Amino acid sequence: MRRRSAIEHVIRHLKEDHRIGRNHLARPNGDAANAVLAAVGYNFRRFLEGIRFACQSSA
Repeated sequence: MRRRSAIEHVIRHLKEDHRIGRNHLARPNGDAANAVLAAVGYNFRRFLEGIRFACQSSA
């Protein structure tokens, strides 16, 4: 139950902050694709923040 509450917090912020509140893809395949795309977007944003941090600390 603790793991689920941690994940739901991240999903809620993804929906609110990155405008992915509505799934425009149909059927179960669309649901799966929407979840994967949300995870990719989240990880890509974290990756960019890491690069930005690395560039600032090396300067």
